[in-house]
Amino acid sequence: MLQDALGYVQDPIVLEGLAQVGAATVLAALVVLLSWRRGLGLESELSGAFARGFVQIVAVGLVIGGLLAVPVVWSTLILLGMVGGATWISRQRGEGLPGVTQVSFLSITVGAGLVVVTMTAAGAIEATVRSLVPVGSLVIANAMKINSLALDRLKDELRDKRNEIEVGLALGGPPRAVLARPLRTSVRASLIPVVDSLKSLGWVWIPGVMAGMILGGENPVYAALYQFVIMAMIFAAGGLTSLLTSLLMGRRVMTEAEQLRRIGDG
Repeated sequence: MLQDALGYVQDPIVLEGLAQVGAATVLAALVVLLSWRRGLGLESELSGAFARGFVQIVAVGLVIGGLLAVPVVWSTLILLGMVGGATWISRQRGEGLPGVTQVSFLSITVGAGLVVVTMTAAGAIEATVRSLVPVGSLVIANAMKINSLALDRLKDELRDKRNEIEVGLALGGPPRAVLARPLRTSVRASLIPVVDSLKSLGWVWIPGVMAGMILGGENPVYAALYQFVIMAMIFAAGGLTSLLTSLLMGRRVMTEAEQLRRIGDG
C-alpha cells in the first residue's frame, strides 16, 4: 500500500501540479501581504490555514493513492470511519439533546448508506475503491451538514417554544401533534441549502464534478447528467437523514410521562 502511494508521488504529472501550486501560492501570498499592509492582523491565520490545507489535502491524496490497491471490501470500513467522524462533528450542533450521538450515527448511516448502496446497484457508482470512497465521502459529508443544521434548529425551536409546547401537552395534546411544528421547521431549515443548490444548478454555478469531467474530455451532456445524479444523491441522503433525525429526536425529547425533557438532561 505504501509503495503504491509513493508511486503516485513519482509520477511526472506531480511536478506539473507542484508548479501550479506555486502559482496559486503567489496569489495567496498577495492576499497575506495586503492583509499585513492594511493592518488586519490576519497574516498568521491566513498563512497557517493555507499551509494546513495544502498538507492535509496532499496527505489525503497519498492515503487514497494507497487505498486504490486494497480490496473493494475495505471501502465499507473506510466509509464507516467517515460516518463516525461525521457523527462526532454533527453531534456538537445538537449538544444537550438526548441521545444525540446515537441518533446522528444512525441517521447519517441510514441516509447516506441507503443512497450509496442503491446507486452502486444502479451502476452510478462503480464498485471500486476509486469510485466508492470519493463519491461516498461526498454523500456522507453533505448528510452530516444537513443533520447538523437539523439538530441546531431543533434545539433552538425546543428552547424558544418550550412554554408553548408545555401548554399544548398540559391541555392533553398528543406529543406527536404538539411537537409537529418544531420538528417540521427543523427539517425545512436543514434542507434549504441543498434545495437552493438544486434551483441554481447550471444557472448560477457549474459544480466541480461536472467541471472536472468536462475538463477531462468527457461528453458535456453526460457530465451534466452525472452531476445531476450527484446532486440527487446529496438531496436524497440529506433528506432521509434529516427526516430520520427529527423522527427519532421527537421520541427522545419526551419522557415516559409525556413531558418535554430539559435540554441537557440527556
